[in-house]
Amino acid sequence: MLNQNYIDMCGQKSVIRELFAYGSERAKEIGYENVFDYSLGNPSVPVPETFTREMIRLLQDENPVALHGYSPSLGIDSVREDVATSLNIRFDMHYEKKDIFMVSGAAGAIAHAARAVTVPGDEILTFAPYFPEYQPYIAATGAVLKVVPADVSTFQINFDAFLDLLNEKVMAVLINTPNNPSGIVYSTGTIDKLAMILTEKEKEFGHPIYILSDEPYREIVFHDVDAPFVAAHYNHTLTCYSFSKSLSLPGERIGYIAVNPACEDSALLVDMFGQISRGIGHNCPPSIIQLAVAKTLYDTADLSVYEQNKNILYTELTKMGFDIVEPGGTFYMFPKALEEDAVAFSNQAKELDLLLVPSNSFGVTGHFRISYCIPTEKVERSIPAFQKLADRYLA
Repeated sequence: MLNQNYIDMCGQKSVIRELFAYGSERAKEIGYENVFDYSLGNPSVPVPETFTREMIRLLQDENPVALHGYSPSLGIDSVREDVATSLNIRFDMHYEKKDIFMVSGAAGAIAHAARAVTVPGDEILTFAPYFPEYQPYIAATGAVLKVVPADVSTFQINFDAFLDLLNEKVMAVLINTPNNPSGIVYSTGTIDKLAMILTEKEKEFGHPIYILSDEPYREIVFHDVDAPFVAAHYNHTLTCYSFSKSLSLPGERIGYIAVNPACEDSALLVDMFGQISRGIGHNCPPSIIQLAVAKTLYDTADLSVYEQNKNILYTELTKMGFDIVEPGGTFYMFPKALEEDAVAFSNQAKELDLLLVPSNSFGVTGHFRISYCIPTEKVERSIPAFQKLADRYLA
């Protein structure tokens, strides 16, 4: 018998992916240059040359049997060591090789981390607006994802609502900073307050409460924005990282989990991840990609284009009358729609070949997401389309 759960999921496809597919078909009709597709968070800048050169060197110089063979279950030892060292240098931490587990991107990291710290029926809290794929990620573990309503004035954490949902069944809090879809970066004050609350509740409930810190946008932080390293502020932090955005490598599916060495059971958790891999068919990200990223741990792609695009859009859209909490990082913006029905608003934009993602699936109503990882010249050419959209409501 077919699994009804996955049959049901077939009718709940990603709005983002469906918009992107529509944009691809529409581009065949009127030309790519005429479709302003702000739907998908797919990096628009090339990988750094250091990565490309290292890939070429590996292919030319290294033993192909070893290069394309299975890596150890926890990842290649030298890569884990290099990742730990880079985190210590950059964030004044004390990681060792034993604290690092190599995974297939941040999605794989969350899948492992959530399974390690919960059993079916436990609760994980996350904060709106949130990445919609958190729902299937957590549902597949047997845990229950509960969403803390957003503070739409700042998109920092709504602590009153958080405290209302925080109970002894909560084993983890899943955060994403810099945030998809808002572009907001949680401040040091926000992270410290979250850490203080969780520390108090750990004592009250008699068990650890883990922060699962989803950090694929860690390197995309704009000028003078306060962007704390979460694990430096809370011992029970499992850092879930992906190189997809920092190195423009989403198709290579590579990242890691870093277990804060001050975390309770830190010595056990990474070994547990290896066993979890056996059950979910993860088993070793590609050896060659692990080795190549180890040589680019202090590099990024040219991420400056994203701040340039943000500045253009924020300036022009606020002039038009859009209400926007200014992003502090990522390549996303989350303006308030010009009507309450975000889907209807996005359909109006679609008529102008302006593809914007309605906010409903992010846990917030009445907003829309702009994913501005597109060429700057195209951002500039999209401004008249935004003006036409605004004129439909404000003229």
